[in-house]
Amino acid sequence: MISAQSTKLASLLEQSGLFTPDQVQELLERKQESGRSITDVVVEQGLAREEQFLEALAGAMNVPYVRLNDAKIESAVLERLSPKAVFQYNVIPVEAANGTLRVATHDPFHPGLLDALRMASGNRVRLALSPSADIAKAATKFYGVGADTLERMIQDDRIELAPEDDMKKDLSDVDQEASVVKFVNQIIWEAFQDRATDIHLEPMETSLRIRYRIDGVLHQTPVPAHLKRFQASIISRIKVMANMDIAEKRLPQDGRISLKIRGEDIDVRVSTMPTVYGESVSLRLLMRHSGLTGLDKLGLADNDEKILKKLITKPHGILLVTGPTGSGKSTSLYAWLHTINSIDKRIITIEEPIEYEMAGINQIQVRSEIGLTFAMGLRHILRQDPDVIMVGEIRDRETAEIAIRAALTGHLVFSTLHTNDAAGAVTRLVDMGIEPFLVASSVEGLIAQRLVRRLCKHCRREIKPDKAFLESVGFPLDRLEEGAIYEAVGCDECRGTGFVGRTGIYEIIVVTDRIRPLVVSRASATEIRTVAMQQGLRPLRHDGWTKVLKGITTVEEVLRVSEDNEDLAET
Repeated sequence: MISAQSTKLASLLEQSGLFTPDQVQELLERKQESGRSITDVVVEQGLAREEQFLEALAGAMNVPYVRLNDAKIESAVLERLSPKAVFQYNVIPVEAANGTLRVATHDPFHPGLLDALRMASGNRVRLALSPSADIAKAATKFYGVGADTLERMIQDDRIELAPEDDMKKDLSDVDQEASVVKFVNQIIWEAFQDRATDIHLEPMETSLRIRYRIDGVLHQTPVPAHLKRFQASIISRIKVMANMDIAEKRLPQDGRISLKIRGEDIDVRVSTMPTVYGESVSLRLLMRHSGLTGLDKLGLADNDEKILKKLITKPHGILLVTGPTGSGKSTSLYAWLHTINSIDKRIITIEEPIEYEMAGINQIQVRSEIGLTFAMGLRHILRQDPDVIMVGEIRDRETAEIAIRAALTGHLVFSTLHTNDAAGAVTRLVDMGIEPFLVASSVEGLIAQRLVRRLCKHCRREIKPDKAFLESVGFPLDRLEEGAIYEAVGCDECRGTGFVGRTGIYEIIVVTDRIRPLVVSRASATEIRTVAMQQGLRPLRHDGWTKVLKGITTVEEVLRVSEDNEDLAET
């Protein structure tokens, strides 16, 4: 028997003008079989995009179709519906007038939806249609991440513990605190969805601030107003997950969480630090396998890629990559290893931590607490008959000396240094106490790099450049004919940031016979850089300007990540 609702739905589907009578019948049958919303069924069958279907259906139903990307909803309207109802039904109130609440949904035929919303709000309810993704984003934006979970926590009297008592409890063993577990999971899930690399939970005087680092830039995420009440519970839950001491809140602690999201293995490095208003918690998300990439995906210019391929296939010597924290040095090292990894090469790494696991490579984790330092591990690696050695970072003289000895005895060594430019790596090694002639004999190549955000291709906008500004920042005006300059705008695809992902800008110094005498004579980084530029070095900003003209990034991004030391840029 066909229900009255099915008859009404069939009529509306026909009025939408998107489907034939046969398709309408098939959609109704599939909806009944699956129990899913008609919108989901239409999209799954590939008969229409969600936005297209809902707009047509709204016309047939004579209700508004709204996009919520830049919607401004008054707080008084949002308060008409509880977070529990909003997240349970994936709806959001958009306006209220004359005792009627307009609520956006993507599933207007959900059984009992109108009655449930009337009871929850105490108002007459009229519907509007909006894509499910729009509603979910708006709900998080206006109510805060995990708002429905927090509401349940507030309603559960048993969870309102004094901070002192709360710290003594193992949250995973307490039934009522399953809500805390879910809230922490939601924080990590949201970060994963937003492609965040770091999560920071920062206690303020009257609030608990949560920020995600996305493409190298921090973004504050909306949180429910009463989150501060549950600060101790949330931090304790994270400590339990990371196998930390939940009773110790006076000293910094480090831990690790291993988890899976959508089948992908993720390591989360956790660090806590006591502050005036409680413990600050930082979580670094490391995707064990997705971080692996080839040399061709690093964003190298064609000529730079050819130079680097020659360097990483040399039989011996040291290759150093330099840059500040977060400049993609580890990703580059792994890309080099991935490129040369083969059955006839024995490759051993020593890292802190092991960020990505690579098949066919022997990886060692530094453990300073038991004496396994970079220097000690490297010393023993040399007894393991390696062909290629990767040292996560050269931090001290001892590690540097062993790495140089390894290079001089027929090994190829990859490592990193924290210096501002490529030439500075040489002077840093000499400053560590390494004899200049040893540096000159062992170092084959120096690479400096930074990461710039990639413009979103869906919303980037070409602009007419301000030539006076470009000239003031050293942009070569004679190159403007090579391409166009774009600016970031922001859209659904990039979550309003204007950028999606990052790429590298590079400068590469090959240590040649002209440069080696300079190293031996303790020449300054500036002198080494001058000779390197005479031999064809492309400075960081030069590479950055090329990517600007190709529409990959913006002038502001290049300026943000590179230093103003390009007075030598013109050769």
